Amino acid sequence: MLRLGLTGGIASGKSAVAEMLRDLGFPVLNADSLAHELIEPGRPAYSEVIQAFGPGVLDGERRVDRSKLAAAVFGDRAKLDRLNAIVHPRVKEMMQRQFAEWESAGTHAAAIVEAALIFEAGHEDALDGVVVAWCRPEQQLERLKARGMSEEEGQRRIAAQMPAEEKLRRATEKIDCSGTLEETRKQVKALAERLRARKSNGRVEKEGTGP
Repeated sequence: MLRLGLTGGIASGKSAVAEMLRDLGFPVLNADSLAHELIEPGRPAYSEVIQAFGPGVLDGERRVDRSKLAAAVFGDRAKLDRLNAIVHPRVKEMMQRQFAEWESAGTHAAAIVEAALIFEAGHEDALDGVVVAWCRPEQQLERLKARGMSEEEGQRRIAAQMPAEEKLRRATEKIDCSGTLEETRKQVKALAERLRARKSNGRVEKEGTGP
């Protein structure tokens, strides 16, 4: 079974690609959801996050307010690195356990972990390849504004991530999400066919479309 990462910049189309892969029968693990679970009360990273960033990141029920936490770390590289150091190793461990379960079932050509920070977290060393979803930067910003985010905040979120050019340089597969959903779906279906054809090869060779 191939173990693949799926990543892309914020509002790049990554989640849409993940859903398409699920529809095509591939198991997809959302690493960002795992990270959210890890900072819930009683979970492994909860107390460390409060110790690192203070009670100001909590809501009235003493749960970590992700919007407050984001405001505390985005734009401050040292704080963001500290948060990542708390969360990423635990996410990676959970990711490996899930991959092992899927592989033991012996029914999947490939399994995918969807994460915003595949490269930044060092997850790619445990993967057979990484799929990068991308679109033009101005599209990212417009999509974020459509979600209710201010232009300034959108630019700040985009700037906090690895540049799309670097992600694409390190990608083994690329999905262009700058067009229609149907155009994206066509690329994802072609990727699915390649993955099933390569089930016995062990790794994914670089190919796909890029800017």
